[in-house]
Amino acid sequence: MTDLEANAARFDGLAEVYEASRPTPPAVLVDVLCRYAGVSRPDLVVDLGSGTGLATRLWIGRAGTVIGIEPNEGMRYRAEAAVLAIPGGADVIFRNGYADETGLRDGCADIVTCCQCLHWMEPQPTFAEVSRILREDGVFAAVDADMTPSFGGAAEEALWSMRRRARALEEKLRLTDVRRWDKEGHLGRMAASGRFRFTRQFAMHHVEPGSGRRLLDLAHSFGGVAALLAHGVPESDFGMDVLRREAEAMGEADVPFHWSYAVRIGVK
Repeated sequence: MTDLEANAARFDGLAEVYEASRPTPPAVLVDVLCRYAGVSRPDLVVDLGSGTGLATRLWIGRAGTVIGIEPNEGMRYRAEAAVLAIPGGADVIFRNGYADETGLRDGCADIVTCCQCLHWMEPQPTFAEVSRILREDGVFAAVDADMTPSFGGAAEEALWSMRRRARALEEKLRLTDVRRWDKEGHLGRMAASGRFRFTRQFAMHHVEPGSGRRLLDLAHSFGGVAALLAHGVPESDFGMDVLRREAEAMGEADVPFHWSYAVRIGVK
């Protein structure tokens, strides 16, 4: 496998827990990106690494056409099924492909987004492709959620601990051939690419209902956790057993999950 293929394969079998647990970016993101692009209704929005379409669906009714580019078959099929049930969903198209080779024509897009996935993509080839398919003054946005929502209590602390331990253990055991780039470096790499005349970062925030069940689904949606479990690593080795107990203690009652987002934009 190439690095990109290994990265895409990391999410095999995770479409269901992704859809059940991952957050949808704030709806106001659409308004902000349209403002930067100088349009009220873009003709074409391209969503790279579209996954199950959580972010892609934000554009239904707000853009002429929306194209999601996603190499993982299970994720793509889930996304296609979801939009069929939404009025206006016929304007959304999902295609097999990678961020550095979309197959789209030059200058076709008003806005290109990349939500919670740029860290899995080879930066410079991706920025080159984004620049190629964007029109002049078009906008690229890399949107990243802090994947540990704020809600307080022992379960949140257990999630933080489990994520740190799982990441360290996965790196120690070297179970997969994936490559990732640090999110904190996104903006610097965008600026250094020379593909955008203006770059900046800003923050967004919103609240969604959570529960113990959603918290467990969220934990299982992490590729590193899935890799550890698939290789037979006991939950107790990285704190998943503690998180499970705390999540079960939360029960099914709604708890506000506060999600924070870093948005890095580049204007061509």
